[in-house]
Amino acid sequence: MINRFVFSLLFFFILGGASAQSTRPWTQDQLQDPEALANILRNKSAKQPLIFNIGPMENIKGATSIGPTKDKSNLDKLRKALATVPKDKTVIIYCGCCPFRVCPNISPAFELLKEMKFTNPRLLNLEHNLKSNWIDQGYPMQ
Repeated sequence: MINRFVFSLLFFFILGGASAQSTRPWTQDQLQDPEALANILRNKSAKQPLIFNIGPMENIKGATSIGPTKDKSNLDKLRKALATVPKDKTVIIYCGCCPFRVCPNISPAFELLKEMKFTNPRLLNLEHNLKSNWIDQGYPMQ
């Protein structure tokens, strides 16, 4: 009886995790490694991506501050900022207030990139937050 209960509980959590994973608008391939981005930003001859800060945190080097995109007005601000950008341009978004997997700002902004048909959207992979995954690593800030 207990084994059946444990198995059922484990099965429920596995399915729950898989369905939560599948609702994310980004894929693993669309995550931008922080160290790799920092190296690009430090290399003045490298082709620079467009970077948008879509949360309440500080700006990393080269980022345009949009504000929290859970708010429609900021999401509209992002839409306007992207209106004339070529669809094949690398566009990186980040928030950094909390782990992105629970961040209220990431999904609306990433969905917008997809809706606007950007072919190279990226999400900065800040596993914990901007401080621990970027600032504490000595990566470039504005």
